[in-house]
Amino acid sequence: MRQFLDENFLLTTNTAIELYHSWAASMPIFDYHCHLPPAQIAENHRFAGITDIWLGGDHYKWRVMRANGVPEELITGNGDDWDKFSAWAATVPRTVGNPLYQWTHLELRRYFGIDTLVNPDTSREIYDKCNALLASDDFRVRRLMKKMNVRAVCTTDDPADDLEHHIAVRESEFEIRVYPAYRPDKAFQVDRPDALNQWLDRLERASDVDIGTIQDLLTALEKRMDFFHEMGCRISDHGISVPFGEGFDMAAVNRVFTAARRGTVASPSEHLEYASAVMYELGKMYAARNWTFQLHLGALRNNNAKMFKAVGPDTGYDSIGDFQIAAQLTNLLDRLDGTDELPRTILYSLNPNDNEVLAAALGSFQGGVPGKMQLGTAWWYNDQRDGMEKQMTVLANIGLLSRFVGMVTDSRSFLSYPRHEYFRRVLCDLVGSWVERGEAPNDMSLVGPMVQDVSYNNAVNYFGLEQ
Repeated sequence: MRQFLDENFLLTTNTAIELYHSWAASMPIFDYHCHLPPAQIAENHRFAGITDIWLGGDHYKWRVMRANGVPEELITGNGDDWDKFSAWAATVPRTVGNPLYQWTHLELRRYFGIDTLVNPDTSREIYDKCNALLASDDFRVRRLMKKMNVRAVCTTDDPADDLEHHIAVRESEFEIRVYPAYRPDKAFQVDRPDALNQWLDRLERASDVDIGTIQDLLTALEKRMDFFHEMGCRISDHGISVPFGEGFDMAAVNRVFTAARRGTVASPSEHLEYASAVMYELGKMYAARNWTFQLHLGALRNNNAKMFKAVGPDTGYDSIGDFQIAAQLTNLLDRLDGTDELPRTILYSLNPNDNEVLAAALGSFQGGVPGKMQLGTAWWYNDQRDGMEKQMTVLANIGLLSRFVGMVTDSRSFLSYPRHEYFRRVLCDLVGSWVERGEAPNDMSLVGPMVQDVSYNNAVNYFGLEQ
């Protein structure tokens, strides 16, 4: 019987073991999509304790704590740090079979050197030891990143942001590159004009553009894009339920936008036409700057109205949607490709049933750049062994796994980097199983560099960002 989280964790064949330990394990990390707060990197933040860094903002943990009957006061409320940690420690033994059980213990081992299993009997010992370590300079944010061999990260930033913290990081000469990524999702909110207009007021100040028409909006977005480009940004990101690929008339789109400026709520059809126009124009701007276009599709947001009102968004009340995406997606890509303005593109879907749909659609628009059109890594609910294997198997069957740009944390936590290790172990086990079954050659000079490329090199070459 093997020990829990032994050195060959997730590796089930001799080939997988060799691939991981000899080829993948030592590769650096390029986390090109995350939600880390740039302010905490700029100030080299010291966390108040393990509850702060481990449970603050982590809706993965919050969901299972709710499922275990933990009161909301000890999840998102103002409960005492020890009480919150104790509630999490009582939940961890109930997560066996959930990847959180493995991630929890990987994080304790890789950052804190603790191999004790988390449960109510060990909770005080773990809490005290972690807090003592977190009080030292070796556990400030920048040291945590360096400990995990991180070379570069891309955060997620609004076009109206001033990027002051990115500027501070650059001026500090921190060895790890920290790049902004451009996320203009709030520009699409003509169905929520109050929120849209509050955001447009910020965008006006940031861009120094009076925004009264759709063309004013596009001008302001482009000015901010140029500023982001000066700050090293080469990646955009959109978190949307469905692709926006409807046909549109700019005069009609302008009427929808100006009506929203006056507080009128757009109808679903008006919203789709408006969003399709804005997305198309943004895609052209990305292509002109040689940026990468990321679309995170398929989330059904804020399902619980009562809890949304109580604790807000991104607190664990989103789920997987079952939207129709194929026609809208190919319309958008085709419209951009038709004028040679289709940027490098990465598509993620929260619904794993969409993997084949996305992979097949992407194959219609490849060319010019190796792996130009990417099926993004298993995301959110899918970033566990089963989901990762399914996504990589689909990519291998329909496209080129060898050109895959690999894993991202998509995380707000500085303790999430062991997920890259987890991913690499799954990758090596998958490729190793092909070799062991005679489905790929037993040639380490072929498959060894392949897993290194997927682990790190492909992303570096694809994005062209200095590491």
